[in-house]
Amino acid sequence: MGSSTSTISVLVFLGLVQFVVSRHDYKQALSKSILFFEAQRSGHLPPNQRVSWRSHSGLNDGKSSGVDLVGGYYDAGDNVKFGLPMAFTVTTMCWSIIEYGSQLESNGELGNAIDAVKWGTDYFIKAHPEPNVLYGEVGDGKSDHYCWQRPEEMTTDRKAYKIDRNNPGSDLAGETAAAMAAASIVFRRSDPSYSAELLRHAHQLFEFADKYRGKYDSSITVVQKYYGSVSGYNDELLWAAAWLYQATNDKYYLDYLGKNGDSMGGTGWSMREFGWDVKYAGVQTLVAKVLVQGKAGEHTAVFERYQEKAEQFMCSMLGKSTKNIQKTPGGLIFRQRWNNMQFVTSASFLTAVYSDYLSSSKRNLRCSQGNISPSQLLDFSKSQVDYILGDNPRGTSYTVGYGHNYPRQVHHRGSSIVSFKVNQKFVTCRGGYAKWYSRKANDPNVLTGALVGGPDAYDNFADNRDNYEQTEPTTYNNAPLLGVLARLISGPTGFDQRLPGVSPTPSPVIIKPAPAPKSKPTIPPASPSPITISQKMMSSWKNEGKVYHRYSTKLTNRSTKTLKNLKISITKLYGPIWGVTKTGNTFGFPSWMQSLPAGKSMEFVYIHSASPANILVSNYSLE
Repeated sequence: MGSSTSTISVLVFLGLVQFVVSRHDYKQALSKSILFFEAQRSGHLPPNQRVSWRSHSGLNDGKSSGVDLVGGYYDAGDNVKFGLPMAFTVTTMCWSIIEYGSQLESNGELGNAIDAVKWGTDYFIKAHPEPNVLYGEVGDGKSDHYCWQRPEEMTTDRKAYKIDRNNPGSDLAGETAAAMAAASIVFRRSDPSYSAELLRHAHQLFEFADKYRGKYDSSITVVQKYYGSVSGYNDELLWAAAWLYQATNDKYYLDYLGKNGDSMGGTGWSMREFGWDVKYAGVQTLVAKVLVQGKAGEHTAVFERYQEKAEQFMCSMLGKSTKNIQKTPGGLIFRQRWNNMQFVTSASFLTAVYSDYLSSSKRNLRCSQGNISPSQLLDFSKSQVDYILGDNPRGTSYTVGYGHNYPRQVHHRGSSIVSFKVNQKFVTCRGGYAKWYSRKANDPNVLTGALVGGPDAYDNFADNRDNYEQTEPTTYNNAPLLGVLARLISGPTGFDQRLPGVSPTPSPVIIKPAPAPKSKPTIPPASPSPITISQKMMSSWKNEGKVYHRYSTKLTNRSTKTLKNLKISITKLYGPIWGVTKTGNTFGFPSWMQSLPAGKSMEFVYIHSASPANILVSNYSLE
């Protein structure tokens, strides 16, 4: 009896040593995690599609509604396109790129990550055909789940569901606005015109979400059993405003966060989760970044309350709060039985990002049960990722295709049925269940990079296709993981995040502003004008042999009255512009402004490869 106990003790000790010193190939895990998104694509697949067992699907989506909704992503192991989790997936992918784009680039994955974002944003542009119309779902869960078919030949109903001013969905529109705003940052340098288009949609979607308020699952009722909005829409409105501020530096959105933080829960809710439904921890972390960057201004006190809640989240993850997150015996944070991994990856991302914010401000985190250093936060993120990749009591990698012991019977229609390219024999709706779903064998197609739902509260896991709570993957499991893996590849060194995040383009050449294209302010009239305009070149860079300049234009109302009916004439403009609305041949206030109070200023920016554009105020009224 004693001998057995000693043997067990030695084995346990050796196991713990192995856990501590284990090393993972984060670069390989990153490459596989990004590849998973190509397996989730809907629509016409491109020639460079790397997941070769997939083919075109959903080619008539939206047709019955008179709109083109081809494209986008299937959310999980089914064939439905759900707008809310898809938008959250894109937002968090963008955040990963914005924070750790240089790490993604140095590991050869930035282009693939940007392609993954664009597959989503191209679809969102189609899904937003009018300012106050947004399509939020194609297909429905009930009919889709009744069948087990490959996406290439699905026979289920592909009805499209939308929100509009009479059937609002502030949560859906707000999250999509956040995705478009974050993506506009990602494409700012590599594709300025596309970036401007995304930002235009983001402005419109935010205005739609804020003006016509309501929960989207009250308008698209078929979504309630699958992606119902439990948290409501206030978190998405704050989330969208935070991303629009990051994308534009527009004080309107800074003020929105400052004035609505208390009433909308941004400074009140202390969360222990972050995901497609509940965004508060993400909002609080992003607002904390504004503090780190020194941009809070008059809203500093309010933003510090946001930050306090963000730090309570961090403390809870590390067990240093009065209310801590539950963990499995193996150390994995545990929130719920069904697809717990979504909360693991999102929490790992927030703690990794916040560790860098702390490093940037050269401080530690003060928790009620002790202090936490930036390196401890990063160590927590690493521990969760290492668990995912195999450092757990089962020795199981929960990322398909990584390591040797990973799930082989994933709850996923496409991977569990023989590829359409291999065998085009039609798989019927119910026949798929009989032949493929119930088949006790490995998937014919390896769903490389998919992060499945994961183990239960006691680290138990059953690799069975019908165990959907544990073996079904989702896009929003993988999206935040991209950033964490990119961060971990770089090791323990902290990153300075005080400067605004700007995603790099592959092999960019940044140059200092040349003296030739000097700022050219508008020549004032002989008599002093109550409206003044000044321009300033903010930055320059070289892309494909051409030098681009980013100009900031400030219009100030120096009168004692309110400026209205503004018309601006702009000539010699050769690139995208945002922060104003174009009507005919003139420009006016942006969609979120109707007037400019006395003594106040508005700012708009444009990018082109020339000297400053000619900007004149052609008409206005003072009232």
